[in-house]
Amino acid sequence: MVTRLDEFAPVWQFHEVHQIRISASVERAYRAIKTVSADEILFFRTLTWIRRLGRPLSDNILDAPPKMALLDLATREQFLLLADEPGREVVVGTVVIAPLRAVRPRTPEEYRAVDEPGYAKGTMNFLIHGDGSGCVVTTETRVYATDARSRRQFGWYWLVIYPGSALIRRMWLRAIKRRAEG
Repeated sequence: MVTRLDEFAPVWQFHEVHQIRISASVERAYRAIKTVSADEILFFRTLTWIRRLGRPLSDNILDAPPKMALLDLATREQFLLLADEPGREVVVGTVVIAPLRAVRPRTPEEYRAVDEPGYAKGTMNFLIHGDGSGCVVTTETRVYATDARSRRQFGWYWLVIYPGSALIRRMWLRAIKRRAEG
């Protein structure tokens, strides 16, 4: 099955995939994806505090305000909403590495076009598959580095953050499940 994620990240060097079965409708799962907050995700605050070295950051997903929908916060500053198909898929992306003075993409088309040397793009989705008695929600993260130097640079970063990133993704899915089934 082709996804909207495939449109924005058809190739990648780094990725992770996690999924969870939810005993709720596709609509409830989609609403939960859109509304779950950082406070609902186990270990989120601890891991992001470590990632930011305890420094306060305003309007940042790494220092999320209580009760604010995490995807809303993410797409306010760091991430770009690339696709949103209610009941099926939400895709967001961010430039993780960029040359000095580079202009960040402001539209999905600009994001898709970033391919010159010196960049690494992180693209993530939440995909819902209904199966009659509930649904399965999958989240996948793909990172594409546009050249060997950026790939090496991101590779070191990935080595450090991957365990925490994977844990956050699994706990995020559990929070979505709790909210959708509640």
